[in-house]
Parts: sequence; C-alpha cells; structure tokens
Amino acid sequence: MARHSTALTSLCNCLQGMPPVDIEWTSVIGLANQTLTTPALIDFVDKFAQILPEDVRTYVRHIYSRNVLRNNRLLAQLEEAVVAMNGLGITPILLKGASTLASAPEERRGVRLMSDLDIMVMPDEAERAVTALGAIGYQVHERPPPESKRWYVEMNRPQDVGTIDLQRAAPDSAYFGCDREHALSHCFAARLGRGSAYVPTTTCRALMLIIHDQFQDFGYWLGDLDLRHLLELRDLNSSSGGIDWTELTSHMSGDLMKNAVETQLLALAELLGVDIPRPLRSRLIPRLQFMRQLMQARYPVTRVPFLAMTILDLRNYRREGTGSEKTSARRRGLWTVPRASTLEYLLRATTAVRTGKV
Repeated sequence: MARHSTALTSLCNCLQGMPPVDIEWTSVIGLANQTLTTPALIDFVDKFAQILPEDVRTYVRHIYSRNVLRNNRLLAQLEEAVVAMNGLGITPILLKGASTLASAPEERRGVRLMSDLDIMVMPDEAERAVTALGAIGYQVHERPPPESKRWYVEMNRPQDVGTIDLQRAAPDSAYFGCDREHALSHCFAARLGRGSAYVPTTTCRALMLIIHDQFQDFGYWLGDLDLRHLLELRDLNSSSGGIDWTELTSHMSGDLMKNAVETQLLALAELLGVDIPRPLRSRLIPRLQFMRQLMQARYPVTRVPFLAMTILDLRNYRREGTGSEKTSARRRGLWTVPRASTLEYLLRATTAVRTGKV
C-alpha cells in the first residue's frame, strides 16, 4: 500500500519533467498503464534517457511508437469519414480526441491514447451523416431508442482501430446547442487532408473535457481522477492562445458546475503544476473534493466511505435540476437522500475498474 500511495506523485513528477528521484518503476509504469498516460512519458524518457533504466526507456518508447502508428490510422479514418460527410453537404464538428488529431502538430500526434472518434453534426444533418458513413462501409453498432433524450450513433468497421461516435448535440450545452450559428461561433474551420471540418476553440475544448469527466463519466460524484485528460488540459493551456479563464468561468452555470470545474482545475494545478488563477482553486468544496480524489487514488479502500461526500453538492444538484427533476426535488425536499437505484449505481461504479480512471 505504501508503494502504491507514492506512485501518483512520482508519475505526476515524471509527466512534469522533474528529475527521477527514488522512483519505484514497477508501480509508476503500472499506474501509467492504468491511466492511459504511458505514451505521454516519452518527453520524460527523452529528457533523462542517460540515467533511466534501460527497460523503462525501451518500454515507453515502444508504447509511444505503437501509439503513433495507431493515431496515424485514426487520422486517416477520420479524414475518410469527414470527406464522406462533405460529399453530402455536411461539415462536421470534431470533438475530444478527433479535434486533437486534427489540430495537434505531427510530432505530438502520438502522445495521447484514444479509442474512438467523436463527431458532431447538426440535427437536420444527422441521418445524412449516418448514410454517408454507411456508404463507406460503417455499420451501426449502437444507437438509443427513438424516445431517448440523447441522440447518438456508434458506428464501426472491421478494418478500423477505433469506432465513430456520431452526435448531434455536444456534451456542454453552454457552448453547443441545436442552432448552427451558435455552435459555429465557438469553432474555427480546419482542413483535414481532402476534407473540411470545424474544430472547437481551445477554451471550448477544455470545458467540454471537464464536463465530460465530471458529469458524463460521473467523476465528480465518484471522486475519480482522469490523468490523461488533465494532461490534455495542460497541453491546451500551453497551446497558442491558451485557455481563456474568464471565458471559461463565464459558462459556469450554478454552484454545482462551479464546484465541479474548480475541482478539475485544482487537480490540474496541484498534480501537473499548471498556473491556475487563485480564485479558481481556493474555495472549500473543490478543495475537499480534491483531497478526496487524492486519498482514493492512493488508498482505494476509501472509495466506498467517501461516497458520502456526494451530500456536499446534493442540494445544488437538486436545486439546479430541470423539469420533472426539479419538481421531484421540491416534493422530496432538497436534503433527502438519493433514490435507492441511484445509490446502487454509484456503489457499483465506485467499486468497478474503470479504464483510464484512478
């Protein structure tokens, strides 16, 4: 347990490019594999190659080179999909990993591990986009029933290394809605080989990553850390123009979202040394949540007891709910415990092994 508890600090130090001191490599590489950050260690390995164990150098460079090949194949796959949609008059918006592939310099293309390609189209383009992808061999692997609130289609082909997750609404409605002009006002046009697409701005991509981790993946409620996405946030902030903190905070609608975003930013500052404005990393609830994240990462046995910390924001969650959720909250009272089904889901999720999470 003691060795495991130091692995997170050691790994983060390596990812910051600090000199290797007293590192237990088996634990650190194991955690890098668990968090899908092994390719990102290439900069550290190149910097300190002369003093690192040979097996560490060889392993990281092998994983990195394999990931370069994989991401080059993903990029070719993405270009083909974009060209197919362009042929039916659709210029898609590239999200998450797809936007990284489209905008990252070639020499940085192998740093991030990714498994799928997230692509957004407008509601009136959705079925045409499915048709365009079907015409080049994609088959529908999963799509929700017609009555579902969220529309998406997961499509794949046997020869590809990743799936395409086609969406018609982005994770963060503060940026993207169903209105074309509103969506495109937060994007810039980009060439992708023979194709044309839109890529969200740096600040937009940062907020979508945070919302994805904290709410879509339930990270805020479960106390998870996604180190791979923290690295991507760091790289976004280091890119030309960086993250506009004023713009990002202007989209924090309500106390719950503010707490979740600031928890992620605090982790970014403390684990990877990113210079975050002090007002965004000083409030009590985000600091308590970050302490919980660290404790759970170092001592996984604490995950179940710490589920009780969801009560810190249960009031905000119910106050900021919409529609039937808000009505139900008023009827039950803001401080009542969650439904049994919700508690069962959270308990299963907090004890499950989740790829990329710690």
